[in-house]
Formats: sequence, structure tokens, C-alpha cells
Amino acid sequence: MSGSSVAGSFAIADYVVFVLILLISAAIGVYYAWTDRSQRSSRDFLTGGRKLTALPVSMSLTASFMSAITVLANPAEVYRYGASIGFYAVSYVFTMLITSEVFLPVFYKLSITSTYEYLELRFNRATRLLGTMLFIVQTILYTGIVIYAPALALNQVTGMNLWGAVISTGVVCTFYCTMGGLKAVVWTDVIQLGVMLAGFLTVIIRSVVLKGGVITIISDSQHGGRLNLSDFDPNPLRRHTFWTLSIGGTFIWLSVYGINQAQVQRYISCKSMTHAKLSLYINLVGLWSILLSSVFAGMCLFSVYKSCDPWTTGRISAPDQLMPYLVMDILGDYPGLPGLFVAAVYSGSLSTVSSSINALAAVTVEDIIRPNTNFSEKHLSWMSKGMSFFYGVLCIGMTGLASLMGGILQATISIFGIIGGPLLGLFMLGILCPLANSKGALSGLVSGLVLSLWVGIGAQIYPPLHDMSRPLPLSTDGCNLTMAHGFNWTSSALPTQNSTAVTPVNDDGKPVLAQLYALSYLYFSPLGTIVAISVGLIVSILTGGCKLKVETRLMLQKEDTTCYYFIKMLKGKIKSRSGHLDLKDREMTFGNANPAFSDFELDLAKSAVS
Repeated sequence: MSGSSVAGSFAIADYVVFVLILLISAAIGVYYAWTDRSQRSSRDFLTGGRKLTALPVSMSLTASFMSAITVLANPAEVYRYGASIGFYAVSYVFTMLITSEVFLPVFYKLSITSTYEYLELRFNRATRLLGTMLFIVQTILYTGIVIYAPALALNQVTGMNLWGAVISTGVVCTFYCTMGGLKAVVWTDVIQLGVMLAGFLTVIIRSVVLKGGVITIISDSQHGGRLNLSDFDPNPLRRHTFWTLSIGGTFIWLSVYGINQAQVQRYISCKSMTHAKLSLYINLVGLWSILLSSVFAGMCLFSVYKSCDPWTTGRISAPDQLMPYLVMDILGDYPGLPGLFVAAVYSGSLSTVSSSINALAAVTVEDIIRPNTNFSEKHLSWMSKGMSFFYGVLCIGMTGLASLMGGILQATISIFGIIGGPLLGLFMLGILCPLANSKGALSGLVSGLVLSLWVGIGAQIYPPLHDMSRPLPLSTDGCNLTMAHGFNWTSSALPTQNSTAVTPVNDDGKPVLAQLYALSYLYFSPLGTIVAISVGLIVSILTGGCKLKVETRLMLQKEDTTCYYFIKMLKGKIKSRSGHLDLKDREMTFGNANPAFSDFELDLAKSAVS
């Protein structure tokens, strides 16, 4: 292990690898701008002309929300709290099932560019505008964190220029989104997903070689209490348990895959509904592989630093820097490999930022500009490009605000939970509840939002108690102590930077509602969704929702679900085996009588020419 305070610095080969990845992304934008230069409509630019196939779309779905935050924060999470985040795998399955059976059929058949168009068709213009505004706020905040977090972590460990990295990421992204539209975004995502997996694999393989095998790493994690996969405590105040991750996780990922413009825009751009459903299920494999890689990378982190924690000893200032520190530490002697890891982190950022920019442009053009102006398609196409550029610049600006926010994994998931939860409730009301009307929808959305914001802000003011988040002990026994004395190196105390957040506060000083604020941050989303649906239904019933007649295409029909086809197939097989002919059924399925083979006898006598 290197004993210096900074594990190493970037070599020329690392910069070459890093710049190369940025250039490939930019080149794809230029390529699609050139091949699609004849396309005139903004919808082609924003949905790739609806000609994409399942495989690239599924990889793009995976890459777009598996951001740099996954690459940096997940391994650090495993290092500090154990591998329980692996339970997200369960929530991914539920998410894909519900998305492909409930949300996809409705959105795909309506062939809309913006998901919020649905809200106007189902409720009214006000609901659509409120939904659009919330989405824009949520996405800009999120994108700011996604660009800033990796730049900060890498800057402090590799010495890479902070704002240089932020601005280069933002500029490249804005460039290929503005030039190439959705096609460029999808194909760059495919490359970036490959780079992310390659980055994880280099770290994992080197750690395994260093520690002498996978078994060593697993047994180290076992002894260190990192394999805490049997935590089935139902207490909703506990930060991460099987239930919080699988139930809370399902709601959070549903608000991303089911209704978030960035994801819906992708699977709607598939050439058929089957391709769209397939893309979701292939994407499930991608999500699992990235989750597994990040959890195992966290176990490698622990195995390497189990007896000398770089955070406690002050070599790094935040847990998000653990991964880059490990990379510089174990891969520093291999020029180009740290560059590959940094490129993996940035690919995570690029893929997320580009999908956000493209989605923001789509929503602005479709929900705000198109309904209120009468521009031609050519003008709208130019406006889509203009909006892509505008949001790119705005997201770079937002990184300034992100630099003031706390722990990244929790901050991003809180943003998605607080805003995504109530929005998910609103769409569920529309798709699943025929008696929901616009008054109910608006009041449900607003009340869900108010409650989640209130709990979310309360949780920032009164952080949850230490025994609810349960960070695992970190050791510094094995460090060669050349640093200042007077510090108790064997203590597993967390660095001062974070100790304020976990000191147990006397319960007397807390308001009665502090118990509600102590709710696991993963439950902010289900809370918003459930409140939005309940309030929405009650208000709808009180304001005459029972008399409402809704167009069938705006609701989920049983014919849209895969289960319906399976049952129909089974019935068909049973009928053919029993050998009965069901004439009633056959009459219905046939069309009109063919006049060439008419079953009426012709009276030739009458028709004969006299």
C-alpha cells in the first residue's frame, strides 16, 4: 500500500484513455447529425423515429440511471454498511414486471412523445403543466449532483482539475445531444455501459489477484460483518433492510422506469411493443450485472482496507472517495488503467446527463412550446436542438448548487423519492382508477408532494439515530503510523466530518413528529405515492368521479397484459384437447359472408331476362 496522503496521480496514458472515451461519444453525435440531417420533425429527433430495436434500447435503459453515483457510492455503501443493498435486485424484478404490464402498454399505444401528454388526455391541462414542472425541477437537481459528485471525488484523489472535469463532461454531453438527438444518446449509452463494466472488472480482478482469490475476499467480508444479507427486520425506521430495499426500492425504480420521461422515451422509441417489453427484460440483466459488480467491488474495498481504513486515518475526506483511492492505490503502477476507471465513472455521468438533457428537451417542446404556439415542424425541430443546448448549459450551472449538498447516494434517492413518489401516484390514478377525475388528481398530487417534502426536509433537520442506520466498525490496527500521534488509531470512530450526523440526540429535545422524520429515506417514495392515490380517490368520489366516463385507450385494458395472452393460450389448448367445437365463439370471430360464395339460393326464374 502506498503511504502517501494522495494515493497517486494521473499519468499521460490515463488522460489519453479518458479523452478517447469523450471523443468517441462526441463522434457518435456528429455521425447521427450527419446521417439524419434530412429529418425534419422534432418527434424524430426526440424519439429516434421509433425504429430502434430491443438490444441497444435495453443497454441504454440500464446505463442511463446507473450513473457515476452507482460506480462511486454503491461500493462505499457496502464498505460502510454491508452488502444489504444487493436486495435492490428484488426491487428491479418487480419494477420491470409492473412497468411492462401496466405503464408500457398504455404509453406505447398512445404513441406520445412526452409522458405528461397523457396527463392532459386523462385529466386536464393544469395537471399536465404541474407534472411537467415537477419533472423539470427534479431532473435538473439530479443532473447537477450527477455531474458534480464524480468530479469532486476524482479531483481529491487523482488531482484532476475539478471544474475542468465538470465543464468538459457537460460540454461533450450537450454537444452530442444537440447534434444527434435520441439515436446518439442511445448508442453512446451502449458504449458507456461497456466502459462502466470494464472499469469495475479491472478493479475487481486486480483486487482478487492482490488478495489471492475470490474466497479470501468473501471470507474477509464475512468476518467483517459485511455479508449482512439476512436482515429481515420490518422496522420502517431502519435505514436498509430487506423490506426497505425491496419495497421502497420498487417504488423508487417504478417512478424512474414507469413514468420518468427519460426512460419512457427510450422504450417508446422501439419499433414494436414486443421489442419495448423485451428491452425492459434484457435491461434487467444489465441492472443485475452492474449491481453485482458494485457490491463485489465494495467487498474488495473492505478486504483491501480491512485493517487500515483510509477514511478514519484522514487520507480521504469522504466515503465517496474510497473507490478512486483504491484505484490509484492498486492500479497506479499500470498506466492507462486508472484512466479506464475514471472513464467508467464519467461514462456513468455522461449517460445519465445525456438522457436527462434529451428528456428535458422533449418535455419542454411537447408540453410547453407545442400546445401554446403554432410553429412548423421544422421550427420545432430546431427548437428541440436549442432546448437540448439550453438545458446542457443549465445542468452545468446546477453543479454549483450540488457542491453544497451532502452524501450523494442518499441525496439523489431522496430527490427521486420526494418528487417521483407523488408523480407515480398521479399516473397510477390515471391508468388504474376509472373514477379518478382532474380535481382528485391535482389534490392527490399536491398533498402527496407536501407530505413527502415535509418528511424529507424534517429528515435533514433531525437525522435518524445511529442505531437505525448502523454503520459497521472500521479498523486502523494495521496502519504503519507515521502520522501525528495523540489519535487513538484502534478506535473505530468515524471521522469528525460525519460524527455530527450520527450522535444520538436526547429524545426530550425532539418534536413528537421526529419519529416520522426518522423513516428510512427509501420510504419517502411509497409515502408520497400512497398519499397521492388515497387523497385523489377520496376527492374524486366526493366530486362526482363515479359518473366519469373515461376513454378506454387511456386506461389499462386486460388485453394489454401478458397474463391475458397466457390464459387465452391455455384455454385454447384445453378446448383443442377436449375436442368440442364451440360454434358460438366461431361465429363471432368470422367476418361478413363472402358474396362470391353466398349461401342464399338465387331465384333464377326471377332474374332471367324476359
